[in-house]
Amino acid sequence: MLAAFINLRVLNPEHQHWRRGIEAATLYHRRHGDLRVPFTYRVPVGGEDEAEGWPASLAAFPLGQWVADARRVYARGTMDPDRVAQLEQLGMVWSHYEVAWDEGLAAARGWADENGHLAAPAEATYRGYRVGLFLKNARAAARRAVVDEQRHAEGLPVQSSAGALSDERREQLEDIDPAWCPAWPIGWQRCFHLVRQHLDADGALPVAPGDVVRQGEDLGRWVQSVRLGWDQLTTVQQWLCEQALGIEPAREEERPKPRCTQADRWAMNYEAAKQFYEREGHLQVPRKHVERIVGEDREEREHKLGAWIGNQRSRAATLAPGRVEQLSNIGMRWT
Repeated sequence: MLAAFINLRVLNPEHQHWRRGIEAATLYHRRHGDLRVPFTYRVPVGGEDEAEGWPASLAAFPLGQWVADARRVYARGTMDPDRVAQLEQLGMVWSHYEVAWDEGLAAARGWADENGHLAAPAEATYRGYRVGLFLKNARAAARRAVVDEQRHAEGLPVQSSAGALSDERREQLEDIDPAWCPAWPIGWQRCFHLVRQHLDADGALPVAPGDVVRQGEDLGRWVQSVRLGWDQLTTVQQWLCEQALGIEPAREEERPKPRCTQADRWAMNYEAAKQFYEREGHLQVPRKHVERIVGEDREEREHKLGAWIGNQRSRAATLAPGRVEQLSNIGMRWT
């Protein structure tokens, strides 16, 4: 015992430093439940609010630096196995990257507990932690991993796995929300979750803009866009909307009429001009003249033909040659 004492306190003071460190780490773990010790953390000194329960022998001990030093020794592979075991019993996380991941994962879990999903917007926070940015980066890393796997399967070179999400981390997020990284935009997935939660709370399916707004999302507008844009959805999205939400594609009579393009409007005005020419034998149209024509849908439309002819004449220099030729063939005078 005397020899051990002399070795510890006199001949090998490094052992004393380790003993103080492991004692401080044990007390810190008992108080906080982990060893995520900030680098600048020191054991509180007597008189401080947090000093109660800390022995005077550890006052001002630089525990944060001690933990960081332990990580560096472990990374070099020179740490004694007994010491490794002592720290791992306290839940030591050896990598700084692992610490950051664990913090993000804990925040993601808390956010999901409150919101029911992990489709958080990029600006979302949980108790001050930027969980939205964490999830955005994780989704980017997951997609990088998928691309790397595809290249590997095709026999193409994969330069580095850096930046790709590991299978273990992906599974950790999938345990919280299986749909945390969908193949479609995350905003679509967020609205899907919010509509499902609304229905689970015995709410009616919102069908019009403004019906229901949750977490800043207009769910009625989203449902409307899903029904009208049904053909642009993937098969999985269609299945989810039908089976989980009871959404059906919009009927033909519900769909808005296609917008008339500039080319369509020019063609209709030309037909009105052609009709006027065939009836009058010229194209000297009075400025205020309105020509009525019946379209292919059998609807009668009015065209301000006089004003249109004047506009075409004033823009003759910029008209497409084909249009100039069409108007010239039905008696258009350009000067």
